Amino acid sequence: MAGLLTVLLNWRSAEMTLRATEAALLALQGIEGALVIVDNDSGDGSFEVMQAEAQKRGWDKGAQSVRVLQSGRNGGFGAGNNYGIRAGMPDGSAPEFVYILNSDAFPERSAIHALLDHLKTNTATGFAGSFIYGADGEAHRTAFRFPSILSEFEAQVRFGPISRLLNRWVVAQPIPEKTRRVDWLAGASLMMRMNALDGIGVFDERFFLYFEETDLCRRAALSGWPTDYVLESRVMHIGSASTGMREWQRIPRFWLDSRLHYFVKNHGVFYTMAATFALLAGGFLWRARLLVQRKDVGDPPLYLMDITLHALGALVKALFGGRVSSHKSHPAAEG
Repeated sequence: MAGLLTVLLNWRSAEMTLRATEAALLALQGIEGALVIVDNDSGDGSFEVMQAEAQKRGWDKGAQSVRVLQSGRNGGFGAGNNYGIRAGMPDGSAPEFVYILNSDAFPERSAIHALLDHLKTNTATGFAGSFIYGADGEAHRTAFRFPSILSEFEAQVRFGPISRLLNRWVVAQPIPEKTRRVDWLAGASLMMRMNALDGIGVFDERFFLYFEETDLCRRAALSGWPTDYVLESRVMHIGSASTGMREWQRIPRFWLDSRLHYFVKNHGVFYTMAATFALLAGGFLWRARLLVQRKDVGDPPLYLMDITLHALGALVKALFGGRVSSHKSHPAAEG
């Protein structure tokens, strides 16, 4: 059994995951494949609720056979999705394509068909992602360039003339007006060619949350599998339903770890130090402007201090032979 494997990852949001599954099943009509819901060790009864509901609604016997699996550990966004990908199709075979959908994302009826048709037509493309908009109808910026030293400075200095000067390095791109190639896309609605994953591997599970899509798309691009933004694929995304990103009072350790791991893995320690210095320099310049301008700082409290202490701690570990980044238990794992 070939076809498309759809993976939804749940962490303590069973009701919303079931809603997302319902929307996905409508959008999957006419597509050969199967759907797997992975509970990321929620520990709140989510797994049992979703398993019972899937059977009650007959999803396990539908055209898209739905399975509800328990990962057994809260290993993060990448680890949870990897669990679903490795589960494969119900008959044990590997799919031709994999589609990951956030549990708080709701594809329109033609959204999944648009991604699949794009990958079938453009055989040199590895990944394809959707146009994402919020519950209010506002489009979200989900098409990005890979982070760099200059992008770290630009993002923090927040000064129009500098942003225009460094336009080639700005990470968050304007919302594309047509389907086109990008560096990487947010993983809320992302379809991947299995041949590409066979060559580069699945998500790096050292990322607990954030930067895992960036890293995966970069590995794919370096291996000749680029990523395309497909405007015709429209998905509504509530966003931060399980991570609580909008309510952060301090920048979480898992974000700091993921950022550090991305730069060290892809560019080395010295480049990472330079990128962190650029971020801090931009941040301090922005805060200097705030002394004369009444504007919101736009960052969680103690953001620059947390970045600095985390980077210094990682440098000490590197100098004395320890690991550059480490991951401890974290509160959420779904993205």
